[in-house]
Amino acid sequence: MAATRVYIVYYSMYGHVKRLAEEIQKGAASVEGVEAKLWQVSETLPEAVLEKMGAPPKSDVPIITPAELPEADGFVFGFPTRFGMMAAQFKAFFDATGGLWRTQQLAGKPAGIFYSTGSQGGGQETTPLTAITQLVHHGMIFVPIGYTFGAGMFEMEMVKGGSPYGAGTYAGDGSRQPTELELGQAFYQGKYMATITKKLKGGA
Repeated sequence: MAATRVYIVYYSMYGHVKRLAEEIQKGAASVEGVEAKLWQVSETLPEAVLEKMGAPPKSDVPIITPAELPEADGFVFGFPTRFGMMAAQFKAFFDATGGLWRTQQLAGKPAGIFYSTGSQGGGQETTPLTAITQLVHHGMIFVPIGYTFGAGMFEMEMVKGGSPYGAGTYAGDGSRQPTELELGQAFYQGKYMATITKKLKGGA
């Protein structure tokens, strides 16, 4: 049987979401028979603006086009938050998938969500919650991690991003990087999503 393909598609301005994406890919790839591939969406801001914002150069992860989405059996979409919702760069990517929506080429495919916010009240739940509308219109199956990550979901002694919706991290002023616990949750989400995607494809 052909390998189960999981695409980790993200947008990252300062690298926090990218770091989570890398761990999600590792987690997904740890499932036998699963191919996990990293993709990033196109930047929409001019280079001059990005320089003023102090954004580092983009990585060499390939840019995905909407036409490539149907090749995958499942997805994990990641983005930073802007005022409690997904960043405009990722929304622009979804806005370009109208042709796939008309033909329902993504219907029935599982999808998870991960994210980064600037502060604890910055949208760790509202960002994925509002992003679900994109999946719904495509007929995709939203797969939250719930509380299956176990004790890590109940950590109270340290600042920890993420929620039952998916893995997450806090960027703060940009200097804070994902913690080991947050990276562990991201790895777990990748493995969890890959396992479910494989089952839905009938390869379990």
